[in-house]
Amino acid sequence: MPGMSHPPLSGPPQLRIEGARAILQLQRPAHHNRIEADDLPQLQSQLAAVQANPALRVLVLTGSGEASFCSGYNLATLTELGTDADVAAPSTAASTAAPTLDGVIDQLEHLRLPTICALNGSVYGGGTDLALACDFRVGVEGSRLVMPATRIGLHYYANGMRRYVERLGVANAKRLFLLGESVPAEELLAMGYLTALVPPAQLQAAVDALAERLAGNPPTVTQDMKRHLNALASGHFDAAAITRDHRKSLASTDLREGLQAMREKRPPKFTGA
Repeated sequence: MPGMSHPPLSGPPQLRIEGARAILQLQRPAHHNRIEADDLPQLQSQLAAVQANPALRVLVLTGSGEASFCSGYNLATLTELGTDADVAAPSTAASTAAPTLDGVIDQLEHLRLPTICALNGSVYGGGTDLALACDFRVGVEGSRLVMPATRIGLHYYANGMRRYVERLGVANAKRLFLLGESVPAEELLAMGYLTALVPPAQLQAAVDALAERLAGNPPTVTQDMKRHLNALASGHFDAAAITRDHRKSLASTDLREGLQAMREKRPPKFTGA
């Protein structure tokens, strides 16, 4: 994946646009790519910019360095934040309020584009939910996951718990939250936390292949399907809206192009029309 082999920096997240791909990279490898309060407005703005760019087809989220993808929010600030903690405040707060970690993660989850998390190392705390908000997660052999919330006396926020249960099932959610044990990457693949597991040297190629495949799909159908699949998982889907989008696709230029390309045995060129 472009950018993953660049020398790691130290500072706020960096957003790069490369063709139809957006790459959002965490930049604090010396601190396991933890997220600071000052990063939240930038992440919010970066995700909004990706959402508003019609030329983009896929977002890749990754970290810097080789040790960790993300350790979540800076734990040293939790007791100072109290009931207004960024990790605990409801994401339904007024738009004028300061951005919260869970609000930013919700924003990532509902991004119209398909999203890939390239876990370049182990993942901890809020970083585990950041990855879960992506549609696909590619991890590296030798990495692990630790969710220490319960062990340190932190009750997790609502949508983070929802994502765990929706994506991993309640038994796995209880194991990860209530036991707080270190879970190796092979078990994360088996429980569905990881979509794929590769040697570290193959992470870039694996993510590139997945991103190119997603970017080559018809954008309107891909984005509509993502939205409806998320709604189905939450139990709040709109059957009539799904039917409307199905019928819209039957009359689309992209469907005609896809069928024609299949007959001609060539790659399709989708436009979203």
